[in-house]
Amino acid sequence: MKNQSPQLEEFKKLIGQKLDKMPYMAGNWLAGTLLEIEKDYIKVSYTVTAAMSNPAKILHGGVASLMMDDVIGMANFAAGSEFLMTSINLNVDFLSSARIGEKLEVSAKLIRSGANLNHWEAVITKDSGKLVAKASSNMIKTHVKLSDLGF
Repeated sequence: MKNQSPQLEEFKKLIGQKLDKMPYMAGNWLAGTLLEIEKDYIKVSYTVTAAMSNPAKILHGGVASLMMDDVIGMANFAAGSEFLMTSINLNVDFLSSARIGEKLEVSAKLIRSGANLNHWEAVITKDSGKLVAKASSNMIKTHVKLSDLGF
């Protein structure tokens, strides 16, 4: 496809696969499965494990935030910037709980792309469609070229 970044082409090869061989440990620990990815959209599924839960045996808010931040980061990388972009904020609303063993889908959508800043929104939903959490995040372009990092 024309106008498709090499990063997006590589991610498309991972659709249906467990994301446990990424170049960072936090994403590997989450071990989501890539369901969909486009230039401005991504969807990843996760299963809540005991290690992801708080003492009430429900999804820990920090892990929910990590899921959304991770999915936004993957989609932003796949969007094709020549430079590393990093989160400058993550605003999260926790709306309902998810128990150990529940399957979740985390999706993120690019809302605005600028010369130096991309704005994303993400949601976590249960199989039932119930919203667990939502977030917005801004990713800012750094001066680090992805090629200098080996990408």
